[in-house]
Amino acid sequence: MSPDLLDVARSAGGPRERAREAIGLQISITAFVVVGLVALPAFGLGSAPIAGAGSVGQFAAIASAATAIVVFVLGRIVVADRSRSRRTSVLEVIDTGAVAFAHAVIALLGWTLVATILEQGFTGAVVFPVPVLLLSAAAAGVTAYVVYFSATHMDLQLLAVILAVFLVFGVVASMLTASDPLWWKDNLSALGMTDDLSARTFNLTLIVAGILVTTLARTATQGIPTPNPRGVTGVRTCLVVVGIFLGLVGVFPVDQYFALHTGVASGMVVTFAVLVIALRSWVPGVSRTFLLLGYVFILAILVLSVLFAVGYYTLTAVELVAGTLVFTWIILFIRTADALTRDIAVTTSR
Repeated sequence: MSPDLLDVARSAGGPRERAREAIGLQISITAFVVVGLVALPAFGLGSAPIAGAGSVGQFAAIASAATAIVVFVLGRIVVADRSRSRRTSVLEVIDTGAVAFAHAVIALLGWTLVATILEQGFTGAVVFPVPVLLLSAAAAGVTAYVVYFSATHMDLQLLAVILAVFLVFGVVASMLTASDPLWWKDNLSALGMTDDLSARTFNLTLIVAGILVTTLARTATQGIPTPNPRGVTGVRTCLVVVGIFLGLVGVFPVDQYFALHTGVASGMVVTFAVLVIALRSWVPGVSRTFLLLGYVFILAILVLSVLFAVGYYTLTAVELVAGTLVFTWIILFIRTADALTRDIAVTTSR
């Protein structure tokens, strides 16, 4: 992702910020009205179930996902640098599209989850015609406001949170909708082996998450203070490789491309280990606590691998824990890198 996508809203104080807030409210109100009008012919002034096929929850989730994509793009246009003369690059377009898609998936799965929970609490209940319209419109309006704020205040820490939430939502949704309820007896990659919607969701989640990781790699490493002339390049290269390999895991399903799938998955873990071990020399300013945490994560992955080799743990358990540790470390590193950059900026300004 380009630095432009991660610029915090310029001229944050004064009338400029108030104007952007007003735009956000207007966009939210517009989303409320438009989705409410679309819901009118969709439900035909009839009642609807809370969740499931043809429900208000399903409609609200889909409408909110579409709203999220449109509003995120609008938000980026609002904070765009009008004085910039160069043209938008292909990477910038891909980055913006990936982050917009992540917002859409979070909105889709989030509202679906809310509807499912409410249905469990109101067993057998239906939603009357007017509430159907209001609830659908309200979901889109809230989504529009939250996504607009995210788009106009995007920074590294917020992007890291979006990556984490997107990954969790995407993988959990694939687990819950898998056609084979015993997928976990094989491995985590079994979620992407079939041709159903669950498998497509899983693979697409990995591909988009890989793009987001490369986005974070290119932006989080800008301006990191280090006396090592190759430090920033080394960290950035490792993170980009992790992101590319993660995306390729989704591109090459394990049942069709076993060797490639296994190779890129293993390469991702190896690259992570290299990054953790070399980080001390690449960026000496990183705290000892963070360095120690990385070593503990690597040790935990090795122990889990041994337990799997002796038949004590399933491969699914190892993959889930290892994946969680790797992405937890990446998110914490992004916050650490951001803190280092802010500290050096404050020191320089004095």
